Order: sequence, then structure tokens, then C-alpha cells
Amino acid sequence: MTDSPEALPERVRARVILYAADALGVLPAEHVPGPLRRAASFTPQRRARLAGQKILDHLESDEEFRERVGVQARARQREAAARLEDGPADVDSAALGYLVRDDDWRTRLDTVASEEAATAAPEVDAETQALRRRLESALAEQVATKQAAKQDLVAAKAENVELRRKLGEARAQTRAARAEAQQAAAESAERLARLEAETATTTLEARRLRAQLAEAEAELGRAQRSLRSSRDEGTLRARLLLDTLLQAGQGLRQELALPVVSGSPADQVEAHLAETGSRASSGTASLASDDPALVRELLAVPQLHLIVDGYNVTRAEWDDTTLEAQRARLLRGLGPLAAQSGAEITVVFDGTNAETRPVVRQPRGVRVLFSPQGVIADDVIRELVAAEPPGRPVGVVTSDQEIVRDVVRQAGVRAVGSRALVRLIGG
Repeated sequence: MTDSPEALPERVRARVILYAADALGVLPAEHVPGPLRRAASFTPQRRARLAGQKILDHLESDEEFRERVGVQARARQREAAARLEDGPADVDSAALGYLVRDDDWRTRLDTVASEEAATAAPEVDAETQALRRRLESALAEQVATKQAAKQDLVAAKAENVELRRKLGEARAQTRAARAEAQQAAAESAERLARLEAETATTTLEARRLRAQLAEAEAELGRAQRSLRSSRDEGTLRARLLLDTLLQAGQGLRQELALPVVSGSPADQVEAHLAETGSRASSGTASLASDDPALVRELLAVPQLHLIVDGYNVTRAEWDDTTLEAQRARLLRGLGPLAAQSGAEITVVFDGTNAETRPVVRQPRGVRVLFSPQGVIADDVIRELVAAEPPGRPVGVVTSDQEIVRDVVRQAGVRAVGSRALVRLIGG
């Protein structure tokens, strides 16, 4: 007989699939053919159900793979292996013999095939009797179906008569509704004619009122021209006097060689306050470092550059959420501040341990930076502060005292606590 999988007795074929599927799970990955590697991760039952035919095909075409499966199956199917040595030929020993290819494997397959052929004839007779009974049942069911169809036809005819009666009633109702609609249309035409007459009367009245309005506007124009003439005469006199004063002032500046004045006393006060860094609370004379008013004061300074220590701010209040949620919440709050104040705002997040940069939704007017790998956000903040020209107002939002000590040494730099910003944006 042939040893192809298709020629195996059905029970032996099923048992070969089960033994091979069980052995496939313990083979090293490099010993498993490529098409079967995904199935090797399944359970043995699922493996046999989904990849049984592929396993049989590889057992037939790949001799080395079949030998490895046979070794594993012989070790795992010990009872079948014992019968393989000196037991009778049955389905288990025939399936295992097919895998290991011992001397008597073909004889066992022939024996099992003969037993299946001997038991197949009675099964065919029983199947024939079962088919005959099913045919008789189908015929009886067909007769019952015809009777039910006749009953349904009678009911359908009765329903058709009822529907015709309802259709006649509906047509009568439609005629009545059409008559009502025609009457309503006539009434509407009458009302429309009446409204057109009223509209014509209203139009005449509106024209009369527009004529009166035009006359009033003409009178107003004449009054305004008269007022403008008298006002222009006074304006001309005041302008001559002002030009005289300006020329006298310019002549005096040239004669005394006065320098051009720049800045204002308020600029000197601001610079003095900037040198002191963040202000600690001193009762009623200053604000606490976490007071939102400090941030509002900073944002009111013209040309301000506000630098935010990102994670230092978010972890002050939102440490119980993910970093992604913290970043999104902070940026949502900074967007309106940038739009309202017009200040330049830069947020620095620590990316020293990250190989990639997350994608963030950057609000208009807000710059988002991540420190390079191996560089902490503190160093980026120091670099941003150092890059600003002397005298430009710079604000740093952080509670890191080391950064505060470093950045406030530069003139014009002020620092406020992280909680002040969190409270301002609604944390």
C-alpha cells in the first residue's frame, strides 16, 4: 500500500495528526518548518484542528521533520510505544509506527485498514436505513406544508377582501380631504389679497416717513456744517499756538544741548525687583511664592519670556495621572495665557531617559521642548536663560531651588513656584 497521508485509514490519520501536533509544541523553533511555526504556539488541540492537513503534508514531504516528530512522539506516547514493540496492531501503534517507520509499520496499517473495511458494510446499511427514514419524514413534511399553504391561501383571499374594503374607505376619505383642501386654499387666497392691500397702504406710509426723514437729515447736515465752520476757526487758532510752543521747545533743547531721555523710573524699579528673584511671603508687604498673582504680574510685563519647568509643574498637583495626561493638561492651560498676554512661553519637559519624543498638541504661542537624551531639563532651562540678552524680562516657573539659585543671578530674571501656575490655570 502507499504511505501518503491521503491513503491512511481515517482513524490512523486522525491519530497521526494528534501525535504530531502534541510533539510539535516541544520541538525547538529552528526544527519547525516555517509554515508551522505560528501553529506551534497554539495548544495541541487547536494545533490539530487548524493545521492538521499542513502537518500531514510536511510529515510526508520532509523526512527529517518526520523523524524528529517520531522521536518526540515515541517519548511522549509511552503506551503506544510499548505496543509498538510486542503488542497487537491497533490504531495507536499503527499511527506511531507511521511516524517512526519501524520494520512492521506497513503491516500495522494494512491490518487497521482491513478492520475498518470489515466494519464499514454494516455501517453503510445502517446509514441507508437512516436516509430512507429521513426521506419518508421529508415527504410527510411536504404534504403537511401543502396543506398549510392551502390554508394560508384561503386566509390571504379573505385578507384581500378586507383590504379592498379598507381601500374604498380610504378613497372616500381622500375625496373629503381634497374638498377641505380646496376650501382652505380659497380662504388663503382671500387672506392673501387682504394682506396685499394692507401692505400697499403700509408702503405708502413708509414712503411718507422716508421723505420726512430725508428732510430732517438735510436740516441736520446744514446744522453740522455751520458748527464745523465755527469749530474749525477755533482749531486753527489752537494749532498755531501749539506749533509755536513746539518750535520754542525744540529751540530751547538745541540751545541747551539736552540728551534724549530713554526708559522711565518704572523700568529701574522693575530691574531692581528682578534682581531679587522670587519673593517669599512677608505678610502683607509681598506675595507667597505659590500665589497666582505672581504669574499674572509676570505676564503683564512687556516682551516677557516665560520659561516653564514642565514636569516640575505637573507633578506639583497631577502626579497621580500619566505623563501624557500631565503634558496635555498643562498645555491646555498655557494656550489661553499666551493668547491673552502675548508673552513668549516656552515649556521644557525632561527627555533625558527617552529614546523618542512623544507627539504633543502645541498651542499657538507656546513653544514645547524636550531635553535631548542624556541631558536634563534643568540644563536646557539654564541655556534658555543664558541665551536672552541682558535686560530682557525673563520669568522661570519652577519649585527646583537649585534652578532658582542659578537663574536669578542674571539681571531681569524672576522665578515663581510651580503651584502658582497650577492654581492660575485651574489646577
